[in-house]
Amino acid sequence: RENIFVTDLAGVVYKGRAELMDPDKELFARETNARTLAEVMEGADVFLGLSAGGVLKQDMVKQMAAKPLILALANPTPEILPELALEVRPDAVLATGRTDYPNQVNNVLCFPFIFRGALDVGATVITKEMEIAAVNAIAELARQEQSDIVATAYGIQDLSFGPEYLIPKPFDPRLIVKIAPAVAKAAMDCGVATRPIEDMEAYEQHLQQFVYHSGTTMKPVFQLARSVEPEKKRIVFAEGEEERVLRAVQIAVDEKIAKPILIGRPAVIQQRIQKFGLRLAPGVDFSVVDTDHDERYRDFWQSYAKMMARKGISQQMAKLEMRRRTTLIGAMLVQKGEADGMICGTVSTTHRHLHFIDQVIGKKEGAKVYAAMNALVLPGRQIFLVDTHVNVDPTPEQLAEITMLAAEEVKRFGIAPKIALLSHSNFGTSNAPTAQKMRDVLAILKERAPDLDVDGEMHGDVALDSRLRKEVLPESTLEGDANLLILPNIDAANISYNLLKTAAGSGIAIGPILLGAAKPVHVLTSSATVRRIVNMTALLVADASAAR
Repeated sequence: RENIFVTDLAGVVYKGRAELMDPDKELFARETNARTLAEVMEGADVFLGLSAGGVLKQDMVKQMAAKPLILALANPTPEILPELALEVRPDAVLATGRTDYPNQVNNVLCFPFIFRGALDVGATVITKEMEIAAVNAIAELARQEQSDIVATAYGIQDLSFGPEYLIPKPFDPRLIVKIAPAVAKAAMDCGVATRPIEDMEAYEQHLQQFVYHSGTTMKPVFQLARSVEPEKKRIVFAEGEEERVLRAVQIAVDEKIAKPILIGRPAVIQQRIQKFGLRLAPGVDFSVVDTDHDERYRDFWQSYAKMMARKGISQQMAKLEMRRRTTLIGAMLVQKGEADGMICGTVSTTHRHLHFIDQVIGKKEGAKVYAAMNALVLPGRQIFLVDTHVNVDPTPEQLAEITMLAAEEVKRFGIAPKIALLSHSNFGTSNAPTAQKMRDVLAILKERAPDLDVDGEMHGDVALDSRLRKEVLPESTLEGDANLLILPNIDAANISYNLLKTAAGSGIAIGPILLGAAKPVHVLTSSATVRRIVNMTALLVADASAAR
């Protein structure tokens, strides 16, 4: 306390003062001749105010020690506005209680999560140790990279730990995952927990479900991905220099779901890691395939030239393509067994990426077609849709094959596929070619995959509402609400997916999931979020594990 001066409306709290005193202030009474705030500010390292707007003047700030910390927390007007303080002391570090300035001090940073951790272990009291654990967790999070969700919400880019980012943003979704476990552990260490948590890792994964709506659907996939041995989850990211990819790789490393391989220029990747405030260490957390120089380049282009010898690709073109097409490089890594799977597609179009995948990896044995499936995690249900990105107007035979491929992939999520063949026709109300196509698909599936729970052709509302379906056709063979929707062409599938994704608002998209490839590869889209890339990474590891 000898380093603290307390002031109030009556000035400095000093020994012998009678005005506006109480026992709490008495603890901080000093033997001093100073009587005003201005007098005690000289040489001060820290100012902590929760008083009235404008009481801290520029002249007072000038007198403070080097690199002063100014916590001006009065609301709505702080004791001094940050721009005024920085005008006279550019070396100052400031925090306020306002959202429109850096370093907002807000009780939502800790209180909800202190209580979350305390309640989850049945704590009988909130101890100082639990409060300190919350503070340390907040400090640790501040030193990590900025959340992409925060960047979107606040419109702030390239924010990393420093004078303008000492404190995480109050609505950083990672707060609950960091603070609640820290508080719960502190409560257990203090002996005030009546329901100790035995598996803290499982508890943290449980909390992830409050952060990401896709958590429940993706849970079995993430569990499988984490259980795979590190040497069997080498995932290539074709766009290794892209910001969203780097942020996703950081999460994948933190969550131990993949061993990333980034394709790109090492210097650019390292510069962007620093720019985005990431913690990734080359050679430790990930490896790099240098597009400018890699000792495997000659082997790769020669292999590619041999594959394409009678398909219009000369050796010179093979050399050029292998240098500049990162998807081609990634596909070759997978094909040669130097990687277990590949993610591409955050830049360019599906068909451009699929072109190189088809050339190098090709279709799985027995498959005659590729297709793209997307998943939507909506309130109360999960829906899978095909084919959203690949086949413009698939034939009945192609749609039947796509349906069987999609059903197998849905099972990987621990979900029993309930398949609806969609149309503008509802069980024979139209004889248009597209309606007949879906009837033909059903006939093929009944013959080739009689165990599938499938029916059609039907309207979209009838597919998603089993009660309505029973009214329309009581003898329908599909039980329950459909979760796998097969659309007649790419227009219907892509439009339906994007309308549902946008209209749902809080719904979470997973995919596109590439079906039909001989090895685990997925082609995303330019709209893919960081979390979608993370989800697809986990799914890719699960696919690679199953492929072995």
